Amino acid sequence: MRDVTDLPAPHRRSFLKYTGALGAAAALSSSLAACSSGPQSTNDTGGGKGGKNAALTAVIGYGNDGSWDPTQTASAFSMAANQHIYEGLLDTDPISREPYAALATEVPSDLTGTSWKFTLRSGATFHDGKPVTADDVVFVFDRILDPNTQTLAKGFFESWLKEARRIDASTVELILKFPFPEGLSRLTLAKIMPKHVFSLPGAWDDAIKGKAVGSGPYRQTAHHPKSNTTFEAFAGYNGPRPPAFKRMNWLTIVDAAPRVAKISGASAGAQIADNIPYANIEQLKKGGMSVQGGAGMNNLFLMFNTRHKPFDDVRVRQALRYAIDTGKMVEVALRGHGRPSSSFLNEGNPAYRAAKTVYAYDPEKAKKLLKAAGVSGLKIDILAVNVSWIVDCLPTIKASWDAIGVETTLSPQETTAVFTKMDQKQDYQVVAAASNPNQFGLDADLIMHYNYGPQNLWMQYARWAGDPVARQLFKDMDRATREPDADRKKAMIQDYVDVVAEQAVLYPVVHNELMTAWDPRKLSGIRAQPYPGINLLQAKWA
Repeated sequence: MRDVTDLPAPHRRSFLKYTGALGAAAALSSSLAACSSGPQSTNDTGGGKGGKNAALTAVIGYGNDGSWDPTQTASAFSMAANQHIYEGLLDTDPISREPYAALATEVPSDLTGTSWKFTLRSGATFHDGKPVTADDVVFVFDRILDPNTQTLAKGFFESWLKEARRIDASTVELILKFPFPEGLSRLTLAKIMPKHVFSLPGAWDDAIKGKAVGSGPYRQTAHHPKSNTTFEAFAGYNGPRPPAFKRMNWLTIVDAAPRVAKISGASAGAQIADNIPYANIEQLKKGGMSVQGGAGMNNLFLMFNTRHKPFDDVRVRQALRYAIDTGKMVEVALRGHGRPSSSFLNEGNPAYRAAKTVYAYDPEKAKKLLKAAGVSGLKIDILAVNVSWIVDCLPTIKASWDAIGVETTLSPQETTAVFTKMDQKQDYQVVAAASNPNQFGLDADLIMHYNYGPQNLWMQYARWAGDPVARQLFKDMDRATREPDADRKKAMIQDYVDVVAEQAVLYPVVHNELMTAWDPRKLSGIRAQPYPGINLLQAKWA
Protein backbone atom coordinates (compact mmCIF):
# COMPACT_ATOMS: atom_id res chain seq x y z
CA MET A 1 0.00 0.00 0.00
CA ARG A 2 2.76 2.44 0.95
CA ASP A 3 6.33 1.92 -0.15
CA VAL A 4 8.47 3.56 2.50
CA THR A 5 11.25 1.00 2.46
CA ASP A 6 13.50 3.26 0.40
CA LEU A 7 13.35 6.02 2.99
CA PRO A 8 15.99 6.34 5.72
CA ALA A 9 14.68 5.19 9.09
CA PRO A 10 14.13 8.69 10.55
CA HIS A 11 12.10 9.73 7.51
CA ARG A 12 10.17 6.46 7.63
CA ARG A 13 9.25 7.11 11.25
CA SER A 14 8.22 10.65 10.37
CA PHE A 15 6.05 9.28 7.57
CA LEU A 16 4.39 6.87 9.96
CA LYS A 17 3.74 9.58 12.51
CA TYR A 18 2.22 11.97 10.02
CA THR A 19 0.05 9.46 8.17
CA GLY A 20 -1.38 8.10 11.37
CA ALA A 21 -0.21 4.62 10.39
CA LEU A 22 0.62 4.03 14.02
CA GLY A 23 -3.05 3.32 14.59
CA ALA A 24 -5.87 5.65 13.68
CA ALA A 25 -7.80 4.48 16.72
CA ALA A 26 -5.33 6.01 19.16
CA ALA A 27 -3.93 9.47 19.76
CA LEU A 28 -0.50 10.22 18.43
CA SER A 29 1.79 11.33 21.22
CA SER A 30 4.09 13.56 19.21
CA SER A 31 3.71 17.28 19.73
CA LEU A 32 3.40 19.51 16.69
CA ALA A 33 3.65 23.27 16.67
CA ALA A 34 0.34 25.12 16.86
CA CYS A 35 -0.76 27.00 13.78
CA SER A 36 -2.26 29.81 15.81
CA SER A 37 -1.23 31.46 19.01
CA GLY A 38 -2.91 32.24 22.27
CA PRO A 39 -5.22 30.16 24.47
CA GLN A 40 -8.53 29.05 23.05
CA SER A 41 -11.64 28.50 25.11
CA THR A 42 -12.56 24.85 25.40
CA ASN A 43 -16.00 25.62 26.79
CA ASP A 44 -17.39 27.66 23.90
CA THR A 45 -20.92 26.39 23.60
CA GLY A 46 -22.64 29.66 22.84
CA GLY A 47 -25.10 28.90 25.59
CA GLY A 48 -25.82 25.49 24.09
CA LYS A 49 -29.42 26.35 23.25
CA GLY A 50 -29.15 26.58 19.51
CA GLY A 51 -30.00 29.52 17.34
CA LYS A 52 -28.12 31.00 14.43
CA ASN A 53 -25.33 32.46 16.57
CA ALA A 54 -24.76 29.46 18.84
CA ALA A 55 -21.56 27.44 18.67
CA LEU A 56 -21.58 23.67 18.63
CA THR A 57 -19.05 22.01 20.93
CA ALA A 58 -17.98 18.46 20.15
CA VAL A 59 -15.70 16.11 22.05
CA ILE A 60 -13.49 13.84 19.96
CA GLY A 61 -11.85 10.87 21.66
CA TYR A 62 -8.73 11.01 19.50
CA GLY A 63 -5.77 13.37 19.21
CA ASN A 64 -5.85 16.43 16.95
CA ASP A 65 -2.04 16.49 16.67
CA GLY A 66 -1.66 13.98 13.83
CA SER A 67 -1.16 15.06 10.22
CA TRP A 68 -3.81 17.33 8.71
CA ASP A 69 -2.55 16.85 5.14
CA PRO A 70 -5.48 15.11 3.40
CA THR A 71 -3.10 13.18 1.13
CA GLN A 72 -1.19 11.82 4.13
CA THR A 73 -3.43 11.41 7.11
CA ALA A 74 -5.13 8.48 8.78
CA SER A 75 -5.69 10.49 11.97
CA ALA A 76 -9.27 10.04 13.16
CA PHE A 77 -9.62 13.65 14.31
CA SER A 78 -8.17 15.32 11.23
CA MET A 79 -9.95 13.01 8.77
CA ALA A 80 -13.28 13.87 10.39
CA ALA A 81 -12.45 17.59 10.42
CA ASN A 82 -11.25 17.54 6.82
CA GLN A 83 -14.64 16.22 5.72
CA HIS A 84 -16.03 19.59 6.84
CA ILE A 85 -13.16 21.74 5.53
CA TYR A 86 -12.38 20.18 2.15
CA GLU A 87 -14.29 18.68 -0.77
CA GLY A 88 -13.45 16.02 -3.30
CA LEU A 89 -14.74 16.00 -6.84
CA LEU A 90 -17.15 13.50 -5.32
CA ASP A 91 -17.73 12.88 -1.64
CA THR A 92 -19.48 9.97 0.03
CA ASP A 93 -22.30 9.81 2.52
CA PRO A 94 -20.78 9.05 5.94
CA ILE A 95 -23.08 6.08 6.55
CA SER A 96 -24.12 4.58 3.19
CA ARG A 97 -20.78 5.62 1.60
CA GLU A 98 -22.63 6.31 -1.64
CA PRO A 99 -20.85 8.95 -3.74
CA TYR A 100 -22.49 12.31 -4.41
CA ALA A 101 -21.40 15.34 -6.43
CA ALA A 102 -19.35 17.74 -4.30
CA LEU A 103 -17.01 20.01 -6.28
CA ALA A 104 -18.10 18.23 -9.44
CA THR A 105 -21.56 18.92 -10.82
CA GLU A 106 -22.55 15.28 -11.26
CA VAL A 107 -21.56 11.68 -10.66
CA PRO A 108 -20.43 9.88 -13.85
CA SER A 109 -23.08 7.49 -15.10
CA ASP A 110 -20.96 5.38 -17.48
CA LEU A 111 -18.48 3.33 -15.46
CA THR A 112 -17.54 0.90 -18.22
CA GLY A 113 -14.83 3.03 -19.78
CA THR A 114 -11.44 4.43 -18.79
CA SER A 115 -12.26 8.14 -18.81
CA TRP A 116 -14.33 10.21 -16.37
CA LYS A 117 -14.95 13.89 -17.09
CA PHE A 118 -15.97 16.34 -14.38
CA THR A 119 -17.24 19.91 -14.60
CA LEU A 120 -16.51 21.94 -11.48
CA ARG A 121 -19.32 23.64 -9.57
CA SER A 122 -19.81 27.21 -10.79
CA GLY A 123 -18.81 29.78 -8.18
CA ALA A 124 -16.93 27.34 -5.94
CA THR A 125 -14.22 29.18 -4.02
CA PHE A 126 -11.58 28.33 -1.46
CA HIS A 127 -11.75 29.81 2.01
CA ASP A 128 -9.34 32.58 0.98
CA GLY A 129 -11.75 33.71 -1.74
CA LYS A 130 -9.83 32.36 -4.72
CA PRO A 131 -11.83 30.28 -7.25
CA VAL A 132 -11.47 26.51 -7.46
CA THR A 133 -10.08 25.58 -10.88
CA ALA A 134 -9.07 22.50 -12.84
CA ASP A 135 -5.44 23.38 -12.07
CA ASP A 136 -6.12 22.75 -8.37
CA VAL A 137 -7.61 19.34 -9.14
CA VAL A 138 -4.66 18.32 -11.32
CA PHE A 139 -2.26 19.64 -8.67
CA VAL A 140 -3.68 17.28 -6.04
CA PHE A 141 -3.79 14.20 -8.26
CA ASP A 142 -0.28 14.88 -9.54
CA ARG A 143 0.94 14.87 -5.95
CA ILE A 144 -0.89 11.64 -5.17
CA LEU A 145 0.45 9.84 -8.26
CA ASP A 146 3.99 11.28 -8.10
CA PRO A 147 6.34 8.27 -7.90
CA ASN A 148 8.82 10.36 -5.91
CA THR A 149 6.30 11.45 -3.28
CA GLN A 150 5.20 9.00 -0.61
CA THR A 151 1.61 9.60 0.49
CA LEU A 152 -1.01 7.39 2.04
CA ALA A 153 -3.44 8.39 -0.71
CA LYS A 154 -1.14 6.98 -3.38
CA GLY A 155 -2.09 3.46 -2.32
CA PHE A 156 -5.77 4.23 -2.92
CA PHE A 157 -5.24 5.44 -6.50
CA GLU A 158 -2.03 4.33 -8.21
CA SER A 159 -3.19 0.80 -9.09
CA TRP A 160 -6.06 2.05 -11.30
CA LEU A 161 -5.65 5.79 -12.02
CA LYS A 162 -3.22 6.85 -14.75
CA GLU A 163 -3.50 10.65 -14.64
CA ALA A 164 -5.66 13.75 -14.25
CA ARG A 165 -5.87 16.13 -17.22
CA ARG A 166 -6.99 19.74 -17.44
CA ILE A 167 -9.43 20.27 -20.28
CA ASP A 168 -10.24 23.88 -19.47
CA ALA A 169 -10.46 26.06 -16.38
CA SER A 170 -13.56 24.28 -15.08
CA THR A 171 -13.25 20.80 -16.60
CA VAL A 172 -10.98 17.89 -15.74
CA GLU A 173 -10.63 14.35 -17.03
CA LEU A 174 -9.43 11.36 -15.06
CA ILE A 175 -7.75 8.69 -17.18
CA LEU A 176 -8.02 5.17 -15.75
CA LYS A 177 -5.67 2.26 -16.44
CA PHE A 178 -8.70 -0.03 -16.71
CA PRO A 179 -12.42 0.24 -15.87
CA PHE A 180 -12.72 0.57 -12.10
CA PRO A 181 -16.21 1.54 -10.84
CA GLU A 182 -15.05 1.33 -7.20
CA GLY A 183 -12.89 4.36 -7.87
CA LEU A 184 -15.89 6.69 -7.69
CA SER A 185 -16.20 6.34 -3.92
CA ARG A 186 -12.42 6.69 -3.52
CA LEU A 187 -12.50 10.20 -4.99
CA THR A 188 -13.56 11.50 -1.58
CA LEU A 189 -10.04 10.55 -0.42
CA ALA A 190 -8.55 13.08 -2.86
CA LYS A 191 -9.52 16.36 -1.24
CA ILE A 192 -9.01 19.30 -3.57
CA MET A 193 -6.48 21.76 -2.15
CA PRO A 194 -5.54 25.20 -3.53
CA LYS A 195 -2.43 25.07 -5.68
CA HIS A 196 -1.63 28.71 -4.91
CA VAL A 197 -1.39 27.85 -1.20
CA PHE A 198 0.13 24.37 -1.05
CA SER A 199 2.64 24.68 -3.90
CA LEU A 200 4.63 27.22 -1.89
CA PRO A 201 7.88 26.15 -0.18
CA GLY A 202 7.20 24.45 3.15
CA ALA A 203 3.44 24.38 2.59
CA TRP A 204 3.11 20.60 2.88
CA ASP A 205 4.86 20.72 6.24
CA ASP A 206 2.37 23.40 7.27
CA ALA A 207 -0.47 21.12 6.13
CA ILE A 208 0.90 18.33 8.28
CA LYS A 209 0.96 20.65 11.29
CA GLY A 210 -2.63 21.78 10.85
CA LYS A 211 -2.92 24.40 8.13
CA ALA A 212 -6.18 23.77 6.28
CA VAL A 213 -7.61 25.78 3.37
CA GLY A 214 -10.42 24.11 1.49
CA SER A 215 -13.69 24.84 -0.29
CA GLY A 216 -15.99 23.04 2.15
CA PRO A 217 -18.82 24.39 4.29
CA TYR A 218 -16.60 25.17 7.29
CA ARG A 219 -13.27 26.95 7.47
CA GLN A 220 -10.73 26.36 10.19
CA THR A 221 -10.28 29.39 12.46
CA ALA A 222 -7.78 28.08 15.05
CA HIS A 223 -5.81 24.94 15.71
CA HIS A 224 -4.24 24.06 19.08
CA PRO A 225 -2.63 20.61 19.09
CA LYS A 226 -3.59 18.47 22.09
CA SER A 227 -6.37 20.95 22.98
CA ASN A 228 -8.94 21.92 20.34
CA THR A 229 -9.65 23.05 16.80
CA THR A 230 -12.28 25.66 15.91
CA PHE A 231 -14.32 26.28 12.77
CA GLU A 232 -16.85 28.75 11.42
CA ALA A 233 -19.40 28.55 8.64
CA PHE A 234 -17.92 29.57 5.28
CA ALA A 235 -20.16 32.30 3.85
CA GLY A 236 -18.92 31.66 0.33
CA TYR A 237 -19.90 27.99 0.26
CA ASN A 238 -22.44 27.13 -2.47
CA GLY A 239 -22.26 23.33 -2.42
CA PRO A 240 -24.75 20.53 -1.65
CA ARG A 241 -24.38 20.32 2.15
CA PRO A 242 -24.39 23.86 3.60
CA PRO A 243 -23.26 24.58 7.17
CA ALA A 244 -25.90 24.55 9.91
CA PHE A 245 -23.70 25.86 12.71
CA LYS A 246 -22.19 29.34 12.76
CA ARG A 247 -19.23 28.14 14.81
CA MET A 248 -17.88 24.80 16.00
CA ASN A 249 -15.32 23.96 18.67
CA TRP A 250 -13.93 20.42 18.60
CA LEU A 251 -12.15 19.38 21.78
CA THR A 252 -9.65 16.53 21.82
CA ILE A 253 -10.07 14.53 25.02
CA VAL A 254 -8.46 11.13 24.71
CA ASP A 255 -9.04 9.97 28.28
CA ALA A 256 -12.46 8.42 28.69
CA ALA A 257 -13.53 9.84 32.08
CA PRO A 258 -13.14 13.55 31.28
CA ARG A 259 -14.59 12.99 27.82
CA VAL A 260 -17.76 11.51 29.27
CA ALA A 261 -17.89 14.19 31.97
CA LYS A 262 -17.85 16.90 29.32
CA ILE A 263 -21.22 15.81 27.93
CA SER A 264 -22.81 14.76 31.23
CA GLY A 265 -25.18 16.60 33.53
CA ALA A 266 -27.22 19.77 33.35
CA SER A 267 -24.15 21.94 32.86
CA ALA A 268 -22.59 19.81 30.11
CA GLY A 269 -19.97 21.69 28.14
CA ALA A 270 -20.59 19.88 24.86
CA GLN A 271 -23.50 18.57 22.85
CA ILE A 272 -21.89 15.55 21.16
CA ALA A 273 -19.01 13.12 21.74
CA ASP A 274 -17.66 10.06 20.00
CA ASN A 275 -15.78 7.00 21.34
CA ILE A 276 -18.14 6.49 24.27
CA PRO A 277 -17.08 3.68 26.65
CA TYR A 278 -19.60 0.86 26.88
CA ALA A 279 -19.65 1.21 30.67
CA ASN A 280 -21.09 4.75 30.40
CA ILE A 281 -23.91 4.09 27.94
CA GLU A 282 -26.72 3.64 30.46
CA GLN A 283 -25.52 6.54 32.59
CA LEU A 284 -25.68 8.88 29.61
CA LYS A 285 -29.06 7.58 28.48
CA LYS A 286 -30.49 8.18 31.95
CA GLY A 287 -29.25 11.74 31.67
CA GLY A 288 -31.28 12.29 28.51
CA MET A 289 -28.56 11.67 25.95
CA SER A 290 -29.01 9.62 22.80
CA VAL A 291 -26.32 6.94 22.54
CA GLN A 292 -26.05 4.90 19.37
CA GLY A 293 -23.46 2.57 17.92
CA GLY A 294 -22.14 1.93 14.48
CA ALA A 295 -21.00 -1.60 13.65
CA GLY A 296 -18.33 -1.95 11.00
CA MET A 297 -14.68 -2.86 10.52
CA ASN A 298 -13.48 -1.57 13.90
CA ASN A 299 -11.48 -4.46 15.30
CA LEU A 300 -8.94 -5.84 17.70
CA PHE A 301 -6.33 -7.61 15.61
CA LEU A 302 -3.37 -9.81 16.42
CA MET A 303 -0.25 -9.60 14.27
CA PHE A 304 2.50 -12.19 14.54
CA ASN A 305 6.20 -11.72 13.85
CA THR A 306 6.71 -14.56 11.38
CA ARG A 307 10.51 -14.28 11.68
CA HIS A 308 10.29 -15.14 15.38
CA LYS A 309 9.90 -18.88 15.90
CA PRO A 310 7.53 -20.62 16.38
CA PHE A 311 5.24 -18.01 14.79
CA ASP A 312 6.59 -18.89 11.35
CA ASP A 313 4.49 -22.06 11.68
CA VAL A 314 0.89 -21.49 10.59
CA ARG A 315 -0.28 -24.19 13.02
CA VAL A 316 0.99 -22.14 15.97
CA ARG A 317 -0.72 -18.99 14.74
CA GLN A 318 -3.96 -20.92 14.26
CA ALA A 319 -3.68 -22.60 17.65
CA LEU A 320 -3.40 -19.31 19.46
CA ARG A 321 -6.49 -17.99 17.70
CA TYR A 322 -8.59 -21.09 18.39
CA ALA A 323 -7.61 -20.77 22.05
CA ILE A 324 -9.19 -17.33 22.56
CA ASP A 325 -12.60 -17.32 24.24
CA THR A 326 -14.03 -14.65 21.96
CA GLY A 327 -17.55 -15.12 23.31
CA LYS A 328 -16.35 -14.17 26.78
CA MET A 329 -14.42 -11.22 25.33
CA VAL A 330 -17.56 -9.86 23.68
CA GLU A 331 -19.65 -10.41 26.80
CA VAL A 332 -17.23 -9.04 29.40
CA ALA A 333 -14.92 -6.56 27.70
CA LEU A 334 -17.28 -5.29 24.98
CA ARG A 335 -20.51 -5.69 26.98
CA GLY A 336 -22.21 -7.24 23.98
CA HIS A 337 -21.24 -4.50 21.54
CA GLY A 338 -19.32 -6.69 19.14
CA ARG A 339 -19.00 -10.16 17.69
CA PRO A 340 -16.23 -12.66 17.07
CA SER A 341 -14.64 -12.28 13.66
CA SER A 342 -15.77 -14.78 11.04
CA SER A 343 -13.81 -13.13 8.24
CA PHE A 344 -11.28 -10.37 7.83
CA LEU A 345 -14.25 -8.28 6.64
CA ASN A 346 -17.04 -7.48 9.07
CA GLU A 347 -20.42 -9.09 8.46
CA GLY A 348 -21.97 -5.87 7.19
CA ASN A 349 -19.47 -5.42 4.38
CA PRO A 350 -21.01 -5.90 0.91
CA ALA A 351 -18.26 -8.41 0.00
CA TYR A 352 -18.55 -10.41 3.25
CA ARG A 353 -18.61 -14.19 3.25
CA ALA A 354 -17.73 -16.32 6.25
CA ALA A 355 -14.17 -17.51 5.76
CA LYS A 356 -13.45 -21.19 5.30
CA THR A 357 -11.39 -20.98 8.48
CA VAL A 358 -13.37 -19.49 11.38
CA TYR A 359 -11.62 -19.40 14.74
CA ALA A 360 -14.43 -20.52 16.99
CA TYR A 361 -13.35 -21.09 20.60
CA ASP A 362 -11.79 -24.56 20.67
CA PRO A 363 -9.02 -24.98 23.27
CA GLU A 364 -8.64 -28.70 22.59
CA LYS A 365 -8.02 -28.07 18.92
CA ALA A 366 -5.51 -25.41 19.93
CA LYS A 367 -3.60 -27.90 22.07
CA LYS A 368 -3.54 -30.47 19.25
CA LEU A 369 -2.17 -27.91 16.78
CA LEU A 370 0.61 -26.91 19.18
CA LYS A 371 1.48 -30.55 19.72
CA ALA A 372 1.52 -31.21 15.99
CA ALA A 373 3.89 -28.26 15.59
CA GLY A 374 6.17 -29.71 18.27
CA VAL A 375 5.69 -26.68 20.52
CA SER A 376 5.60 -26.89 24.31
CA GLY A 377 6.49 -24.55 27.15
CA LEU A 378 5.73 -21.51 24.97
CA LYS A 379 6.01 -18.11 26.65
CA ILE A 380 4.49 -15.05 24.98
CA ASP A 381 4.70 -11.37 25.75
CA ILE A 382 1.86 -9.50 24.01
CA LEU A 383 2.96 -6.05 22.87
CA ALA A 384 -0.28 -4.07 22.87
CA VAL A 385 -1.49 -0.53 22.32
CA ASN A 386 -3.07 1.08 25.38
CA VAL A 387 -6.37 2.03 23.74
CA SER A 388 -8.90 1.60 26.54
CA TRP A 389 -11.14 -1.03 24.94
CA ILE A 390 -8.14 -3.02 23.73
CA VAL A 391 -6.77 -3.06 27.28
CA ASP A 392 -10.16 -4.35 28.44
CA CYS A 393 -9.88 -7.27 25.99
CA LEU A 394 -6.33 -8.31 26.86
CA PRO A 395 -7.13 -10.25 30.08
CA THR A 396 -9.35 -12.64 28.09
CA ILE A 397 -6.49 -13.39 25.71
CA LYS A 398 -4.09 -13.98 28.59
CA ALA A 399 -6.50 -16.26 30.46
CA SER A 400 -7.26 -18.20 27.27
CA TRP A 401 -3.61 -18.76 26.40
CA ASP A 402 -2.63 -19.55 29.96
CA ALA A 403 -5.36 -22.20 29.95
CA ILE A 404 -3.70 -24.15 27.11
CA GLY A 405 -0.28 -23.99 28.75
CA VAL A 406 1.07 -20.86 27.04
CA GLU A 407 2.53 -18.59 29.71
CA THR A 408 1.36 -15.11 28.75
CA THR A 409 2.32 -11.62 29.89
CA LEU A 410 0.71 -8.35 28.79
CA SER A 411 2.68 -5.23 27.83
CA PRO A 412 0.28 -2.42 26.87
CA GLN A 413 2.10 0.76 25.83
CA GLU A 414 1.52 4.05 24.04
CA THR A 415 0.71 3.39 20.40
CA THR A 416 3.70 5.37 19.16
CA ALA A 417 6.02 3.32 21.37
CA VAL A 418 4.63 0.03 20.03
CA PHE A 419 5.05 0.88 16.38
CA THR A 420 8.33 2.71 16.76
CA LYS A 421 9.76 -0.57 18.05
CA MET A 422 8.57 -2.34 14.92
CA ASP A 423 9.75 0.45 12.66
CA GLN A 424 13.17 0.06 14.24
CA LYS A 425 12.89 -3.66 13.45
CA GLN A 426 13.13 -4.61 17.10
CA ASP A 427 12.14 -8.15 17.88
CA TYR A 428 8.64 -8.90 19.11
CA GLN A 429 6.32 -11.90 19.23
CA VAL A 430 2.70 -10.73 18.98
CA VAL A 431 1.11 -7.30 18.67
CA ALA A 432 -2.47 -6.54 19.73
CA ALA A 433 -3.89 -3.29 18.34
CA ALA A 434 -6.96 -1.60 16.91
CA SER A 435 -7.77 -0.87 13.28
CA ASN A 436 -10.65 0.48 11.23
CA PRO A 437 -10.13 0.76 7.45
CA ASN A 438 -13.75 1.96 7.14
CA GLN A 439 -12.33 5.45 7.60
CA PHE A 440 -11.41 5.15 3.93
CA GLY A 441 -14.54 3.36 2.71
CA LEU A 442 -16.38 0.05 2.43
CA ASP A 443 -14.54 -1.10 -0.69
CA ALA A 444 -13.16 -4.56 0.13
CA ASP A 445 -10.34 -4.18 -2.40
CA LEU A 446 -9.20 -1.02 -0.62
CA ILE A 447 -9.57 -2.57 2.85
CA MET A 448 -7.54 -5.64 2.00
CA HIS A 449 -4.79 -3.70 0.23
CA TYR A 450 -4.57 -1.38 3.21
CA ASN A 451 -3.44 -4.41 5.24
CA TYR A 452 -1.84 -6.77 2.72
CA GLY A 453 0.57 -6.23 -0.19
CA PRO A 454 4.22 -6.75 -1.17
CA GLN A 455 5.24 -3.22 -0.16
CA ASN A 456 2.62 -2.87 2.55
CA LEU A 457 3.82 -1.49 5.85
CA TRP A 458 1.89 -4.03 7.91
CA MET A 459 3.47 -6.89 5.98
CA GLN A 460 6.89 -5.40 6.66
CA TYR A 461 6.06 -5.40 10.35
CA ALA A 462 4.86 -9.02 10.19
CA ARG A 463 7.97 -10.00 8.15
CA TRP A 464 5.72 -12.10 5.91
CA ALA A 465 5.81 -10.47 2.46
CA GLY A 466 8.51 -12.86 1.18
CA ASP A 467 6.64 -16.02 2.09
CA PRO A 468 5.59 -18.06 -1.00
CA VAL A 469 1.97 -18.07 0.17
CA ALA A 470 2.12 -14.30 0.54
CA ARG A 471 3.57 -13.78 -2.93
CA GLN A 472 0.76 -15.80 -4.49
CA LEU A 473 -1.80 -13.94 -2.36
CA PHE A 474 -0.58 -10.58 -3.63
CA LYS A 475 -0.87 -11.78 -7.25
CA ASP A 476 -4.43 -12.94 -6.58
CA MET A 477 -5.27 -9.58 -5.03
CA ASP A 478 -3.98 -7.66 -8.05
CA ARG A 479 -5.97 -9.89 -10.41
CA ALA A 480 -9.12 -9.19 -8.40
CA THR A 481 -8.50 -5.44 -8.62
CA ARG A 482 -8.44 -5.64 -12.43
CA GLU A 483 -11.43 -8.01 -12.78
CA PRO A 484 -14.18 -6.11 -14.68
CA ASP A 485 -17.10 -8.33 -13.69
CA ALA A 486 -18.46 -7.26 -10.30
CA ASP A 487 -19.70 -10.67 -9.21
CA ARG A 488 -16.50 -12.37 -10.29
CA LYS A 489 -14.42 -9.73 -8.50
CA LYS A 490 -16.41 -10.27 -5.30
CA ALA A 491 -15.85 -14.02 -5.50
CA MET A 492 -12.12 -13.53 -6.10
CA ILE A 493 -11.86 -11.26 -3.06
CA GLN A 494 -13.74 -13.77 -0.93
CA ASP A 495 -11.40 -16.52 -2.09
CA TYR A 496 -8.24 -14.66 -1.17
CA VAL A 497 -9.75 -13.59 2.14
CA ASP A 498 -9.95 -17.34 2.85
CA VAL A 499 -6.18 -17.49 2.43
CA VAL A 500 -5.72 -14.52 4.76
CA ALA A 501 -7.91 -16.27 7.35
CA GLU A 502 -6.06 -19.56 7.08
CA GLN A 503 -2.63 -17.94 7.41
CA ALA A 504 -3.67 -15.84 10.45
CA VAL A 505 -0.71 -13.46 10.21
CA LEU A 506 -2.63 -10.19 10.65
CA TYR A 507 -6.25 -10.94 11.46
CA PRO A 508 -9.16 -9.60 13.54
CA VAL A 509 -10.17 -11.28 16.80
CA VAL A 510 -13.41 -9.33 17.25
CA HIS A 511 -15.27 -6.58 15.43
CA ASN A 512 -16.91 -4.05 17.74
CA GLU A 513 -19.28 -1.10 17.70
CA LEU A 514 -18.18 2.51 18.12
CA MET A 515 -20.56 4.57 20.23
CA THR A 516 -21.60 8.20 19.75
CA ALA A 517 -23.60 10.25 22.28
CA TRP A 518 -25.44 13.52 21.72
CA ASP A 519 -28.11 15.68 23.29
CA PRO A 520 -31.30 15.22 21.21
CA ARG A 521 -32.82 18.29 22.88
CA LYS A 522 -30.19 20.40 21.13
CA LEU A 523 -29.13 18.49 18.01
CA SER A 524 -30.96 16.63 15.27
CA GLY A 525 -29.83 14.79 12.15
CA ILE A 526 -27.00 12.97 13.95
CA ARG A 527 -26.02 9.53 12.64
CA ALA A 528 -23.58 7.33 14.55
CA GLN A 529 -20.60 6.30 12.43
CA PRO A 530 -19.02 2.83 12.43
CA TYR A 531 -15.59 4.45 12.30
CA PRO A 532 -13.89 7.12 14.45
CA GLY A 533 -15.01 10.74 14.39
CA ILE A 534 -18.25 12.57 13.65
CA ASN A 535 -19.87 14.04 10.55
CA LEU A 536 -22.13 17.07 11.04
CA LEU A 537 -22.80 17.98 7.41
CA GLN A 538 -26.46 17.00 7.72
CA ALA A 539 -26.94 17.85 11.39
CA LYS A 540 -28.68 20.96 12.72
CA TRP A 541 -29.96 22.53 15.88
CA ALA A 542 -33.03 20.79 17.23
